[in-house]
Amino acid sequence: MKIDLKKLNAADLKALAKDVEENLVRVEKEALSKALSEVHKVAKSHGVTLEEIIAHFSASKKKAKTKAAAKYRNPNDPTQTWTGRGRKPNWVNDAIKAGKSIDDLEI
Repeated sequence: MKIDLKKLNAADLKALAKDVEENLVRVEKEALSKALSEVHKVAKSHGVTLEEIIAHFSASKKKAKTKAAAKYRNPNDPTQTWTGRGRKPNWVNDAIKAGKSIDDLEI
């Protein structure tokens, strides 16, 4: 089915767009429902629940990222710290230019 959009006025195009959006949402919901039904059937045939499958994959992807401990602190502003990883903050570069060594900034 092909619609000649050039022959439609603004109101017709807006109505068409609304119909398209509503139908798209409906089709997507139907597809999701069908997929979930099939997944439930497969899970049941293997003796597990969908919730167990979701829990398994969720747990395997959630690896705790530990934040590196700060190794250096700005003597002029103790709230500014740096782990020693990545690019040096400006306050580290400024301290080094002022004659301090990186060891002077260690916590």
